[in-house]
Amino acid sequence: MNKPLRRIAIFCGLLVLALLIRDNWLQYVKADSLREDPDNRRVLIARYATPRGDIIVDGKSITGHAETTSGDFKYKRTYKDGAMWAPVTGFVSQAYGATQLESIEDGILTGNDDRLFFRNTLDMLTGKPKEGGNVVTTLNAAAQKAAYNGLKKQGGKGAVAAIEPSTGKILALASYPSYDPSTIAGGSDSDAEAWKKLDKKNNPDDPSLNRALREVYPPGSTFKVVTAAAALENGLYKSADEKTDSPLPWTMPGTTTQLKNEGNIPCKNATLRVALQYSCNTVFGKIGSDLGNDKMLDEAKKFGFTEEQFTPVRSSASVFSDDMNPSQTALSSIGQYNTAATPLQMAMVASAVANNGTLMKPYMVDSLQAPNLDTLEKTEPEKMSEPLSAENAQILQSMMETVVDKGTGTTAQIDGVTVGGKTGTAQHGENNSKNPYAWFISYAKVGDSAPVAVAVVVQDDNAVRENISGSGLAAPIAKSVMEAVIDSKK
Repeated sequence: MNKPLRRIAIFCGLLVLALLIRDNWLQYVKADSLREDPDNRRVLIARYATPRGDIIVDGKSITGHAETTSGDFKYKRTYKDGAMWAPVTGFVSQAYGATQLESIEDGILTGNDDRLFFRNTLDMLTGKPKEGGNVVTTLNAAAQKAAYNGLKKQGGKGAVAAIEPSTGKILALASYPSYDPSTIAGGSDSDAEAWKKLDKKNNPDDPSLNRALREVYPPGSTFKVVTAAAALENGLYKSADEKTDSPLPWTMPGTTTQLKNEGNIPCKNATLRVALQYSCNTVFGKIGSDLGNDKMLDEAKKFGFTEEQFTPVRSSASVFSDDMNPSQTALSSIGQYNTAATPLQMAMVASAVANNGTLMKPYMVDSLQAPNLDTLEKTEPEKMSEPLSAENAQILQSMMETVVDKGTGTTAQIDGVTVGGKTGTAQHGENNSKNPYAWFISYAKVGDSAPVAVAVVVQDDNAVRENISGSGLAAPIAKSVMEAVIDSKK
């Protein structure tokens, strides 16, 4: 071969080698990034070319699919009672992506999860269309309906979280106002209009906000359950009926400000039981101040404060501050100042007390299924912490049961069921200028077991201020959720 031909052959060989290297680079090194590139329309077309797997509650799907009438995408997602289930499912949209379970478990639902590789390969060889798997939740349909309808009936804003104390299974997760994910599942003009209405700039009610997981509220007097636990765990007081060192009036340390109680209630040197029954600010504020910031923060952390929770949907971290002076600690110990909590967090507080001091990690996905319903993954209950001993938990149970039996929480009573609870009315706005939040946390016991713990928060900006209370607005919703869970187990 003469020299010019050899040079041409070498050059052509280098071009072929470069092509092979480039091809392998694209197929193996860049495959994932190209597949996940939002501008890769082929991936999106393939994503919506087959029906999506379902999200399951009580053995029934709360999602579905429908064929589209135009465009490149063959199928779109549909939802049953979408507004009720939106805080659980999130949404998947041809135009706006996906959130919550729809996003986190997208691989299973689309059938692209690596665990389905061999099945997908077999289906490809046999010509069977690819199918998505299912996400089986821990939710209780009756409890979710009771929670959502209760919030809707109130007509304001609010949220409910309910947990099975012995396992951490989330039984209800409701938020109001809400939205129907079906309305934004496609890519039409009507979907675009619905999407605009979800923008907080256009809708101050912010219906797409998951208030059960993502909003933190001052918990008000419901936080006194945490403060009572701290008092018992640190040996400040050893029983529910021991008198406390609680003068009345009580001036917060380092200030000239007296901490006030609501009305003329028997708070002077009250026992822990009486103090919780009547919700004495002075007693629990002084307990927090006496224990100090470090011990109060340590107890709050044991209940889950200061850390995000993953259910697997992320829940915002609840707040209990450090570096507070004694008066700030006092206010924080009655659920004010900087203290803030998600409804899930306060359900966790009630759950730990009901479960004899053991807090189980909250979760909402029971299992993941292949298209043939084989179980790919099963969630096992996991202990998260022990905020208080079994002995002290039982003391606190007796106190919370007194609250419902003859205290501020009587509206949560259920015939034939032992109910423990705590009401809360939390200040809202600068200088308490806005209507307060109404709270109620509770648990129900049937025999020796506690099948459910609940937290409810209601924000009603249109209500008469004097009519706002945890007992009046939030406790009836908690009661209906507890009844729904108990009835479903009969």
